[in-house]
Amino acid sequence: MSTATADLAGGHAADGHGAHGHSADGHGADPHGHAHHPFHAHHFDSLEQQFDSGKLGTWLFLVTEILFFSGLFVAYVIYRTTHPEIFEWGHVHLNKYLGAINTAVLIFSSLTMAWAVRAAQLGQKKLLVTMLWITFACAGAFLVVKYFEYSHKFHLGLLPAGMFNPVMAEPVAGHDATGHGDAHAAGGHATGHAADSHDVIHGPPPPPGAGIFFSIYYAMTGLHAIHILGGMALIAWLAVRASKGHFGPTYFGPVDYVGLYWHLVDLIWIYLFPLLYLIH
Repeated sequence: MSTATADLAGGHAADGHGAHGHSADGHGADPHGHAHHPFHAHHFDSLEQQFDSGKLGTWLFLVTEILFFSGLFVAYVIYRTTHPEIFEWGHVHLNKYLGAINTAVLIFSSLTMAWAVRAAQLGQKKLLVTMLWITFACAGAFLVVKYFEYSHKFHLGLLPAGMFNPVMAEPVAGHDATGHGDAHAAGGHATGHAADSHDVIHGPPPPPGAGIFFSIYYAMTGLHAIHILGGMALIAWLAVRASKGHFGPTYFGPVDYVGLYWHLVDLIWIYLFPLLYLIH
């Protein structure tokens, strides 16, 4: 018989059934009476070889993703070094509290994703499905927060270079160069705008080229958001398959591969948050 059959007969099936039993997901034996896993691709000698090949392919893919984002990080370093005043002005108009919430959400989603992988390895179907959907919900929450961030910046005209047109509050008597002062003493109003309104930008005017900061911001966070969407599609696909009992101790590769991808997406955000939101 093939090497794959020998591996399964030799104890590779974690459910304890021999060559004449059932595979871990409950499917029956082949016509010759030997165990055959329905997701064992014919061009691999064994499920173990199939898993290792998939893991290697996933790592190679993640290396290309790192190289992809590296170009943006290089652009960040160059402009941050040559135009520090642009970044000092721009980061003030990012909401670090929403950024911190999204950081916590993604860190928690990494925990639930790792838990899902472990549940798949142990054959805990219900727990696996639950952890996958929780991870999916966390990803959705991240995008909802990002939507509100983006929409507010669009409203204020904080757009990429070429479209950058910030809606600045008109000067109020008593304001100093930092945008603070006795605005409330002046009646609490800028000309035509409330001094505490969120519809205009208060403070010093943007330095020349300030749109470069927001070009980098949208490029980095937008590309990251696209990867979040891709991750959500993959996690939903896993959850549907998991609900059908496709994963178990002998076959959990897809859950592991998507978990690696998701951890990289989370790790990239952990770098983006301080680089963009916490500039000093």
